[in-house]
Amino acid sequence: MQIHTKHYRISAAILIALAAVVCVLLSTQFLSMREEEPIYPGEGVTQTRMLSDWYPAIRGTAGDTEVYVLQGAADGDSMLVLGGTHPNEPSGLLSAVMLIENAKMETGTLYIIPRTNNSAFTCTDPQEGTPMRFHISTPEGERWFRFGSRATNPIHQWPDPEIYVHASSGQRLSGSETRNINRSYPGRTDGNFTESISYAITQLIQQEGVDITIDLHEASPEYPTINAVVAHEDAMELASWALLGMQMEGMDIALEPSPKNLHGLTHRELGDYTDTLAVLMETANASQGRLRGKTDERLIVEGKDKFYVRAAQYGRLYVPFDENGHPLSERVARHTTGILQFAQAYNDLGLGTIQITGMPTFVEMQTDLGPYLIPKAKN
Repeated sequence: MQIHTKHYRISAAILIALAAVVCVLLSTQFLSMREEEPIYPGEGVTQTRMLSDWYPAIRGTAGDTEVYVLQGAADGDSMLVLGGTHPNEPSGLLSAVMLIENAKMETGTLYIIPRTNNSAFTCTDPQEGTPMRFHISTPEGERWFRFGSRATNPIHQWPDPEIYVHASSGQRLSGSETRNINRSYPGRTDGNFTESISYAITQLIQQEGVDITIDLHEASPEYPTINAVVAHEDAMELASWALLGMQMEGMDIALEPSPKNLHGLTHRELGDYTDTLAVLMETANASQGRLRGKTDERLIVEGKDKFYVRAAQYGRLYVPFDENGHPLSERVARHTTGILQFAQAYNDLGLGTIQITGMPTFVEMQTDLGPYLIPKAKN
């Protein structure tokens, strides 16, 4: 009897030790989701502020986030770039980082929010099997970046209602959309956590008199609105002119009008409730699609997937897809080049002056992002 009791005690001790190890590993992994990837502001960044500067109610919450300001030597007009609206669409974050670390303003002011929904960077989407981070190789070693969720972390806003009612329009949507920041604009002070973040962004635009707002997104290859610009009707002339510049750079891109019957989106509500010229850009992200195979860092960075190659052969996609895929470098090149072309179109149309310099060309970026993501302290 004593031998059996001793055996059970040893087994229990081993199980407790294993459980403790598992708890330590899982807690470490959980806490790592709160860590933000390092961003190295370039010479063009003149100020780093917090979104709560424009709406103090979010100060100290997971919705507060950095706003990088690039002020030109000469007065001019202004542009806001929103990266990380949906953290499972990584080219938005990477494009914002590329601007923060490389761009300089000759004339005007550029505001950049790399983590628009900061809360959504602290979790991943259930049952998607996505990695929490991905890495980019640079001549100085690897850099890591967060891969997050489409929606606000449920620990910051819960529970979801059965039906989400967009406050300013009364439009009824699925309850899960209540944590999608791109269904919550222009936001409100007495709304939910996500609506308070979008309200802060609206306040930034109104208080600073931002002239152009560009929201960076990605879509699955089987989604109709892809490799496209979606523009509010007030911004259609600007978008049309910018599109010509993008096409001359070698980009195949389309233009879509912002639907008037779909509310909560940046290009609809910011265009309606502020004086900014609001547009959204989409690129092709295989790691976001429903037809993908294994979802890992390689798919996120290289954008290659044999199942999408097959789907393209059957004519099921809205973007060409072969063995080369659509790598992250190509998608970031599309976004950043588009931003530069919007600034140029704004100037060409005589609307004002926004001059951005210091950025690599479309060809240079789509080949390799690494050389342009070297921490400036190491240069």
